[in-house]
Amino acid sequence: MMRIAVIVTTYNRPDALAAVLEGFLNQSDQNFELLIADDGSTFGTADLIKHYQVRAPFSVKHIWQEDEGFRAAAIRNRAIAATTADYIVLIDGDCVPPADFVASQRTLAEPGWFLAGNRLMLTREFTRQVLQDKLPIHLWRLRDWLPVLRRGYIERWLPLIRLMHLGPLRKLTPQRWKGAKTCNLSAYRKDLLTVNGLDESYTGWGLEDSDLVIRLLRAGIRHKSARFSVPVLHLWHKENDRSNLLQNQQRLEVALAATHIRAERGVDQYSGSEDMSRTAAKQRQAS
Repeated sequence: MMRIAVIVTTYNRPDALAAVLEGFLNQSDQNFELLIADDGSTFGTADLIKHYQVRAPFSVKHIWQEDEGFRAAAIRNRAIAATTADYIVLIDGDCVPPADFVASQRTLAEPGWFLAGNRLMLTREFTRQVLQDKLPIHLWRLRDWLPVLRRGYIERWLPLIRLMHLGPLRKLTPQRWKGAKTCNLSAYRKDLLTVNGLDESYTGWGLEDSDLVIRLLRAGIRHKSARFSVPVLHLWHKENDRSNLLQNQQRLEVALAATHIRAERGVDQYSGSEDMSRTAAKQRQAS
């Protein structure tokens, strides 16, 4: 059976991360490992992860790096280096997975293709209610969402629709890179290594996921839509600091005009267990 690793990126938001981890504890397919890619959180997140390491029937690893600003590309690369799974699912620490999330990823995974899913956006008020009352939205069915939809607590209803058997329709836009985001993206690990993971030249919020997808396409790995099958339930959060966005946009324009496949600063910087042990030791010192 194909080995799956789910990489969850987080930073100092343990209440949202707890909701995400509850979703993974309740997966119908529990044959996967979970890696928490932690971009420099304080000890509160580490304590939460220890709690779930005890509860989970699958492996839960905590991959941590020092807080030097928004470095999502780097922490995802560290997590990719820390697993030997066949297939990798990328998701954010504020995106709750429905109970069939992993099972649907396994069903749709296909050599030569990456999967791009969609997300259901929750409003600020409803997110507060979900976290405060610990609502099990990962188990909700369409009928449970209808009252929420009527109150205007979700911004779009289409991600709630499930259509697993779309066949060739999922491959209508094999070269599309726009709209594919690492809050819900998956690919074979060997394909991610072929392009050397994410490009860490992108710092601050924005567009490192677009760069990754463009290089996957350039390497011959095509876009397969996972919409209407693997949505995530995106909790509201404040807008991230976008001070580096213009610089990242300029970098992406250069990438679009280029021909390279591999990231110059990518996953090959990390040696796996040796590097992970160093970051774990730094985390213990920081705690």
